[in-house]
Amino acid sequence: MTEQWSTLDGLVGVYKQHLRRTRGLREQTLRGYERLVRLFVRASLGEDPIDPRRIGCSDVVEFVTAMQTRFSPRSLKTVRTALRSFFRFLRVEGLCDERLESAVPRVAFWRLATLPRCLSGEQLTRLLASLQVSGSCARRDRAIVVCLASLGLRPGEIAGLRLEEIDWRAGTLCLRERKTRRGAVLPLPREAGRAIACYLREERPATDERHVFVQHSDARRGRPLSSNAVSAVVVRALQRAGIEPPLAGAYVLRHTLASRLVNQGASLKEVADLFGHRSLDTTAIYAKLDLAALRGVALPWPEEVTR
Repeated sequence: MTEQWSTLDGLVGVYKQHLRRTRGLREQTLRGYERLVRLFVRASLGEDPIDPRRIGCSDVVEFVTAMQTRFSPRSLKTVRTALRSFFRFLRVEGLCDERLESAVPRVAFWRLATLPRCLSGEQLTRLLASLQVSGSCARRDRAIVVCLASLGLRPGEIAGLRLEEIDWRAGTLCLRERKTRRGAVLPLPREAGRAIACYLREERPATDERHVFVQHSDARRGRPLSSNAVSAVVVRALQRAGIEPPLAGAYVLRHTLASRLVNQGASLKEVADLFGHRSLDTTAIYAKLDLAALRGVALPWPEEVTR
């Protein structure tokens, strides 16, 4: 076995090249798969040097079982997907057979089984009212939260937003690529536009970087933010507002906007187009919060017939 297979870094590097060549996955997806594969290989084979041929079915079952205490059922499905992808790669390279793929336990998770986790109207109002306009990174963080709350963008889309994607005259954002690998032109709400403009004029460090939101710390000043950094901005804002969110991170604002739009009468198709959902099934969960529509389809309680 060649040296590249005997270290975790070498194995993961070849695995990611394989995924880029055969599946064309986005770098963010590749990083997620890499993190899970590294956890699995270290748990199964220990420190370098490693031998992937020693991975057994019991290692797979033990790892997924252990992850149940760390991940939700939805996230465990991602764990399953990453492992199956990794085992297919090993099989192509002649380092395992199909038994490893078959050993990945199924995860009980039913789509649309839960309610969307979002902020209440009072919590959202309190969050927006608490946003600061002075202090370190205050204007940047305010612009990020306002954009998330009014546009429903994913944290990665906020992190990847570039200066040339904002059309100030037309009042639109032209996203070149979303999670679905399709671009989109979205209306730029007035409050979000003002928050971005305030940040660009008054606080953004001088830099040649074309990303809108950049880091302010001395070590990485002017470098683009990561999606994790965007979520951290939301976490800090919720903590300052004294709000205990039902979902940690930036996605709670995405779910909140979608729920508000459906309750205000927007169709599922309109919400799906705004949010970049590939399938209406992804958007359908928000229909559970449209109480007025649900009352209309509820069957009357059967009355007891007396003779």
